[in-house]
Formats: sequence, C-alpha cells, structure tokens
Amino acid sequence: MNLVPTKQSYKNRVLACLPKSEIKRLEPHLEAVNLPVDETLIAAGEKVHAVYFLEQGLCSIVVEMKGGSTVEVGLIGKEGVVGASSVLGAEHSPNRGFIQVAGSGFRVDIQKLQEQAENSRELRVCLQKSMQGLLALTAQTAACNRVHELPERLARWLLTAHDRLESDRVPLTHEFLGMMLGTGRPTVTLAAGTLQRAGLILYSRGHVTIKDRKGLEAVACECYQTVRDEYLRLGLLDGNA
Repeated sequence: MNLVPTKQSYKNRVLACLPKSEIKRLEPHLEAVNLPVDETLIAAGEKVHAVYFLEQGLCSIVVEMKGGSTVEVGLIGKEGVVGASSVLGAEHSPNRGFIQVAGSGFRVDIQKLQEQAENSRELRVCLQKSMQGLLALTAQTAACNRVHELPERLARWLLTAHDRLESDRVPLTHEFLGMMLGTGRPTVTLAAGTLQRAGLILYSRGHVTIKDRKGLEAVACECYQTVRDEYLRLGLLDGNA
C-alpha cells in the first residue's frame, strides 16, 4: 500500500496516511492529550491500556537495568505510534516509553483501536509499518552502541531527533543525553564539545541547537542513514528534513 497523506490536519504520519474513510471511523476514538516531559506512556512489564499517536514531541523507549542505569533503544515522534505492537497481540511492553521532549498527540484506548484494526486492513498495515520502522531503529541502535564512537553516535541521535521535531532546538541536558546514550556526563560533554567546536551544534542552558545539519550528517555514523532510508521507504518520513 502506498502511504500518501490524505489529511493535512494530522502531523502524525500514520494518521495522515490513512484513507479518509478510515480516519472518519477512527476519529471518534482519538482523545487529544498534552504530553509533558517524563510522563510515562507505557510501563515496563505492565499491560498496555492505550496507544499514542504523537503530533509533537519525542517519546524514548528505554531499557532499565536492575542497577538503575537506563539506555535508550528507540525513539518515537510524529512518524510512529507508541504501543503499536499491543494492538497486534503483544499485551505487555518489555520496556518503558516516556516523554523526553514535551509535545501533544492523541490517545486511543487499546480495545477500541484493536476493534478498529480488526475491521481495517489499511490501519493494520500502517501500524505494522510503524512497528517495522521502530524494529529497524532498535536493531541498528544495538549495533551502533557496540561499534561506533560517541561523537558519531551523538550526531546520529541528534539527527534522528531532528527528523521528528519541527525545530532545530532540542531541549536536552548532558545528564539526560548521557543516560540515553548509555555513558556518563563527562564523556557526553567531550563529544558535544567536539561537535560544537566544529560549528555543527550549539549547546547552551539545557538545549542543543543544530547549526549545520549537512555537516552533522557527514560526522554521523552510517546507522543514521540506514534507519532513515527505511523510514523513507515505509513512507513515515517526508525526506524534507
């Protein structure tokens, strides 16, 4: 199925790519919500009760270790769906999903969405595409964390976030970014300093501003383009970052 946005009022790519007839059936179940920083959308080990279509902001999917350390394994914004796998049979989430950059979107009760998906091939296909994109991102992130240096990984992460936001300014602290990348603040500070001295980013007061996207793409490891190409193939990014 060719994913072509049919309704410009939706920024979420999955909603925008549904046929008008399917959107009309789904709309009564869409509950508009504000999504503040740190709000948990899905909890590790618990049953998923709702699915979220983000319009703005970012949701981090993280693995939380028993010792307290946390590593990000996935990132979802307007290109995807938080909790999509639960609609297709996975009732519990192994990982936590929480809002990393504040935004807004739509909440749908899981049972209501399951009912809609059972009667709509188009909706099932779009949800599967969202899952396929996240699976590609998760797998590539695992490989990236093993073989690439931190400045490359930091560049990859910033570009991935930039694709999902509508601003060059990303609200992040070094502590938070270190947690997401699985390293300490001093190491992140060195990596961010390398990118800043090269004129690619500006870090100030808990925000990272992307100054030179093309330059950042040149520094980023191959993992960024590999995952981006998959999302473009799936029709979940528009290619105009």
